[in-house]
Amino acid sequence: MLAPQADRVMALGEWEERWQEDRITFHQPHVHKMLESNIDKVLSGRTGVRFFFPLCGKALDMKWVADMGHSVVGVEISEKGIKQFFEDNNMTYSEEPVPAIPGAKVFKSSERNISLYQCDLFNFSSSIEGQFGAIWDRGSLVAINPRDREKYADLIISLMAKDCRYLLDTLLYNPELYGGPPFVVPDEQVASLFGNSCDLEQLQSLDAMNALDALTALTNRQQRWGLDYLTETVHLITPKIT
Repeated sequence: MLAPQADRVMALGEWEERWQEDRITFHQPHVHKMLESNIDKVLSGRTGVRFFFPLCGKALDMKWVADMGHSVVGVEISEKGIKQFFEDNNMTYSEEPVPAIPGAKVFKSSERNISLYQCDLFNFSSSIEGQFGAIWDRGSLVAINPRDREKYADLIISLMAKDCRYLLDTLLYNPELYGGPPFVVPDEQVASLFGNSCDLEQLQSLDAMNALDALTALTNRQQRWGLDYLTETVHLITPKIT
């Protein structure tokens, strides 16, 4: 199933170009419905949770989570995307270099507990910000190059605190019809990437082409991609208790 996309490679520069040219149809102008409907399962009664947002873009989800009193750390390659997040939400922010990651910067909100790192995700590690109690992966695993998925899973697992609850959003469609990104991530691969060290639970799966509450952006894009089906699935991944 993955063969048509197995060798597809997106350079970091291509993502930056998309931001510079405002080709950011992956950005949603509202809080993601899959996060809204599953937030109680992610929080599991906890307050003051540290959330990690890989490849965060300028997702409104970050402000939504921070407004609840949680802290947010995001990583994004595009400085423009990060600055737009703060500007769109009328937040003042500071900017400083990250000594541990050459060339990286961190942008911190003055009003909320939000820190966004502008760097290659694979240069980020738990030595920078410790581990997290929650991770929201809305468009990260599906965006990275398929050949990097094992490296990605290792990074995510290393960032998970013992009580971490990792919400992962994946897509299924016919990869013969569209080359990605976002890329196809079958349930079996989620299990092979995370199943050894984590427990997996499928929370939701929906027909994203026909559901009334589906992602408008995805529905519009599937028409452009020429897809015949598009399934969106949300998984809850938690470290196994040892």
